Amino acid sequence: MEYKKIEDLDTFTLKEAISAYGSGVLPFWREAVYKKPYKLESRRYIGCKAKLIDWIFGLIEAETEDVETFCDIFAGTGSVSNRAVNLYKHVIINDFLYSNNIIYKAFFAVGDWNEDKIFDLLDAFNNIDVDSIKDNYFSINYGNKYFDMSSAKLIGHIRDVIEDIKSTLTEKEYCILIASLIYSMDRIANTLGHFEAYIKKEIKPRKFIMRLIDVRSIEGVTIYKEDANELARQVHTDIVYLDPPYNSRQYSRFYHVYEVLVKWNKPELKGDARKPAEENMSDYCRTKAFNAFTDLVANIDAKYIVVSYNNTYKSKSSSSENKIKLEQIEDVLNKCGTTKVYTHKHQAFNAGKTEFDDHKEYLFITKVDNEKRNSSFSTILCGR
Repeated sequence: MEYKKIEDLDTFTLKEAISAYGSGVLPFWREAVYKKPYKLESRRYIGCKAKLIDWIFGLIEAETEDVETFCDIFAGTGSVSNRAVNLYKHVIINDFLYSNNIIYKAFFAVGDWNEDKIFDLLDAFNNIDVDSIKDNYFSINYGNKYFDMSSAKLIGHIRDVIEDIKSTLTEKEYCILIASLIYSMDRIANTLGHFEAYIKKEIKPRKFIMRLIDVRSIEGVTIYKEDANELARQVHTDIVYLDPPYNSRQYSRFYHVYEVLVKWNKPELKGDARKPAEENMSDYCRTKAFNAFTDLVANIDAKYIVVSYNNTYKSKSSSSENKIKLEQIEDVLNKCGTTKVYTHKHQAFNAGKTEFDDHKEYLFITKVDNEKRNSSFSTILCGR
């Protein structure tokens, strides 16, 4: 081989590597590309807590005891769950987005999957001649917008193939392929990290290489795709961690491309942003947010309630203005028991237009007193 080291091959598509070095390059190309799987936190996502994980769990472990079960009820990227599965016997992971749900199943769920089978499929996907495939639903709607046209054609074609062969895949294999597609797309998307809009500049073509995610199968994980307020009425855990959306930005609209990709029912898309009809719209992004939060806390059955909160309600951007105030969070939690509040200076991810000074992340840890909680929320709980 003329390349200096195996790692150099990760800049090639499989077709390019074979063209340059011959078919014997395949095992070396696999080593370079597939042995660097995408980690759970390696996609862009608003509100991701990856950089705060050590701080969050350092406080949780210091302030709680006799904990075996943990519920991440607004899991988002899953970065909090990703740490929790290493600490507790049973972890409940929930989010109502289809894309997040399939990602959790790929990364965490117990299930049979064949590594060679997945690698063979990825090899096939990475050796597609884009000039040989036709325009498709994905390229027609998103090409030269969120992705360059060649990449959009490949993504749409690969998604169609995955659906066509679904009957030959286990559920775990299906989720792995879809999640790997999402993470690979994220690397080349012509956005600032979400799909509210695309960058209005000429898109330079980029190599689309589909890599594998960091697949695991973890016992003791239960995955839901439920409304958090409804799920709170159904589960009992030692700790419930809350990190709801706090401003008007609806996650189902910010990540609508991934929602369409996962459901793959090819809905009609409208507007310059190419969005489907509204679905999974959260009350936490509306004026109902405080009432929703109060109802949620009142119905949580846990020893401890942990809440992450940031102070973007002081933002100069109206879309970033918090729907629930800091004082309201603390007041509701104090009605449940003894609450401690911690702060950490943190610059959160934003789309580039939001400005806010002295940004802090807050962590509330409440040791629940059931008698106090039941008395405080007797009106809400009377129908339970």
